[in-house]
Amino acid sequence: MAGTGAGQGRGAGREPGNDLSNLDLSQASAAAGGSPVLRGYLATPEGDGPFPAVLMIHEAFGLDGITVRHADRLAAAGYLTLAVDLFSDGGARRCLVSTMRSLSAGEGRAFTDLATARAWLLESGMTTGRIGVIGFCMGGSFALLLANGRFDASAVNYGRLPKDPDEALAGACPILANFGGRDRTLPGAAAKLTAVLDRLGVEHDIKEFESAGHAFLNDAEVGPRALRPLFRVMGIKPDPESAPEGWRRIEDHFAKHLKRPST
Repeated sequence: MAGTGAGQGRGAGREPGNDLSNLDLSQASAAAGGSPVLRGYLATPEGDGPFPAVLMIHEAFGLDGITVRHADRLAAAGYLTLAVDLFSDGGARRCLVSTMRSLSAGEGRAFTDLATARAWLLESGMTTGRIGVIGFCMGGSFALLLANGRFDASAVNYGRLPKDPDEALAGACPILANFGGRDRTLPGAAAKLTAVLDRLGVEHDIKEFESAGHAFLNDAEVGPRALRPLFRVMGIKPDPESAPEGWRRIEDHFAKHLKRPST
């Protein structure tokens, strides 16, 4: 398994802060009315393909080394994985607010960029035609909203529920979600999402990990070093005890819904 394109290589050893993208989607994005600059990290499985595909959406701190390693992990499991960089056109400081506004509204440039990335995967000639979406933190909220947007499966990791979840999630694809019981930013989110999906009759598998907090699937701490003590108090940190099961659930979910012929 390897990254594909400019800067080819696995990428997992690169330090956050470097340019981790190896795929330029700018032309397609601009033509669709999205960001004039849009890049991503593409991780390709070993073998000839075609492969089931996964669109990956990063946390609020952007596409970093942690995201790259997440993408490499899914590629090693057999998925053509594109981690799109929603902050390509100016970095997190310039793009975070507008991206969060787009997320809150359920429309806008960020959704155009994600649609561009999805289209690239399906038009690449490298996929089976089946595609899932996965997100973490901010990306988990996007992955939840995109569950009713022509994806075959969604994996939501500590993502915030939309303002009107019954409307936003009606007709959604199968959803898996991982939450942390010690995540002070999303109290009760697992139970609330379960209740909504039960009402809507959407296939789902929701779990709250009792000992885990926010960002527990990460293999390293995120954010500015000066803020990390505060993040730990808020329950934002890796949890090596819960992460293996969380990742196993994700891979089982995608295997069930993506590793079968497209209809």
